[in-house]
Amino acid sequence: MALAWRRRKPGSKNSKLAKSVELSIPSHFRCPISLELMRDPVTAATGITYDRQSIEAWLGMGNNVCPVTNRDIRNEELVPNHSIRKMIQDWCVANRSFGIERIPTPKIPLTNAQAEDIVAEIAAATRRGDAARCEQLVANVKKWAKESERNRLCILSNGSSAALASAFCAFAGAQRSPRGSATYRVPEEILAALTMFLPLDDDDAASFVRSPESLCCLASVLKQGDLSARLNAALLARELLASGGGARAGAMADAEGLVEALAKLVKEPISSRGTKASLVSLFYLVNRDEGAARRAIGTGLVPALVEALVDAERSMCEKALAVLDGLLSYEDGREAALEHALTVPVLIKKMFRVSDMATEFAVSALWKVCRRQEGGGEETRRCSTEALQGGAFQKLLLLLQVGCSEATKEKATNLLKELNAYRERFECVDTVDFKGVKKPLSVSNG
Repeated sequence: MALAWRRRKPGSKNSKLAKSVELSIPSHFRCPISLELMRDPVTAATGITYDRQSIEAWLGMGNNVCPVTNRDIRNEELVPNHSIRKMIQDWCVANRSFGIERIPTPKIPLTNAQAEDIVAEIAAATRRGDAARCEQLVANVKKWAKESERNRLCILSNGSSAALASAFCAFAGAQRSPRGSATYRVPEEILAALTMFLPLDDDDAASFVRSPESLCCLASVLKQGDLSARLNAALLARELLASGGGARAGAMADAEGLVEALAKLVKEPISSRGTKASLVSLFYLVNRDEGAARRAIGTGLVPALVEALVDAERSMCEKALAVLDGLLSYEDGREAALEHALTVPVLIKKMFRVSDMATEFAVSALWKVCRRQEGGGEETRRCSTEALQGGAFQKLLLLLQVGCSEATKEKATNLLKELNAYRERFECVDTVDFKGVKKPLSVSNG
């Protein structure tokens, strides 16, 4: 196998004069599995040397034989080959003029015994209420987990999720300590480690994090933690809600300040990842708990979502539309939407331009703001006229033509009936737009 590297002629100032130089990697430096230069060579009991990542992936797929000799091997028997690694490093240094970087000396991977010991120590420190020691151990867990995926899985397989969740619950009250105190940041540190082992497949871990103390702490971190801590709290909240399909939304909605803190992350974004996590959490909360929905509306979330939709990318758009549709199920949510001049134009714009899911949410939201409401005749007329001017009638007809879910079809049909009552005042559709409407249509840019 050979790698092609390009190097300029000495003294040349013109890149066009560069010449190709072919550099061959010695065969004994290449992993027999990946055929790439080994970065962490290890030797199996069969005497064959592999790159650690490749052979561990092979064994992780359920294979228990050496790929070369077909003899039995075990992960625990892999021994670092320091001689080959040093030779590879020397070769990299000798060929650095070709742009080859020296392979760093790999860190020794964590063993099951080490992982078991540190998890046990975290549990013991939690029982003693030793916040300082627990924070120190959690820092080691984070460091090891960041070093490699192998280490992370090793720690996870030894019960880290339950131990960390238990510690988070036990030290949740430390978040009420004075800012800057020795214990104030302990819950945030535990939270940072806990999010490295998501999803929470351990039932004990999930029950610890769903405790009233933990949820109160989670809301506190969302409101006043630093940027990374707030992101971690949003990720954990999303995990708790999404893993249960929103079944526990009621209990989480009761956590003081949680809904408001999640809404703030949408209104004042700290990162795209944090905003998306908050939107997923809010989706489950506002669709399962009326109190949560009304509190979210009270924060000014509806106009914030409308404005966020203007230039949102696909994933963000789908999530924002899903939350907005849920909030528009309530009269105060619809009132807030109707007060914003962009609501109707944005919802019409998102039909067909994002995804099928976004289209269905947009139709549902538009139906909720335009349908006749008791005592809202003038608002309904204004909204319907605005929808006609924006081309909603045409897009809804196209949607029925190309097909959609039964629920969306029903809403689109009812919305067409609503809009049809105002077409005599304002005809928005040019008949030329519907030539060949029975033919297959392309709506990707609708």
